[in-house]
Amino acid sequence: MNTDVCLCGSGLSYSECCGQFHSGAEIPTTAEALMRSRFSAYALRNVEYLLATWDITRRPKEIDFSKETVEWQRLSIEMIKKGGVKDNKGLVEFKAYYLQDGEEHVMSEISKFTKQGGRWFYLDGVVKSISKANQQINQGKNAPCSCGSGKKFKRCCGVE
Repeated sequence: MNTDVCLCGSGLSYSECCGQFHSGAEIPTTAEALMRSRFSAYALRNVEYLLATWDITRRPKEIDFSKETVEWQRLSIEMIKKGGVKDNKGLVEFKAYYLQDGEEHVMSEISKFTKQGGRWFYLDGVVKSISKANQQINQGKNAPCSCGSGKKFKRCCGVE
């Protein structure tokens, strides 16, 4: 996988961007920065980082990428609500583009973030839609969970 340019879409190199967060040298100071670094972590299958940045009350026991067939390609941030340096909560709406079985798909999600002890954590998210070649396949709580479990969102991270 080419990590010269960070997959999160910042335009920076991986080492100048998400690589600093993944190594522990820096921590994300905004919900958007955490979202971007988590996307890159999914693309690189960095389970340790994903679990460490997931709110403990919602964190799955494990993430198993062994059956993962998705190749994450790029991220597009669509909307940010709060989630700044001085905030304690934030929302980030994004589109994540990926290849599966040689075809491009896009997943649209709204993710919630919370700041605790000066650090941002992913709380949960709602998958708005998953599309293939501009055709809607599935949406909402019946969409595959973005955590990679293979379960529907409503039976995984969407359980309330």
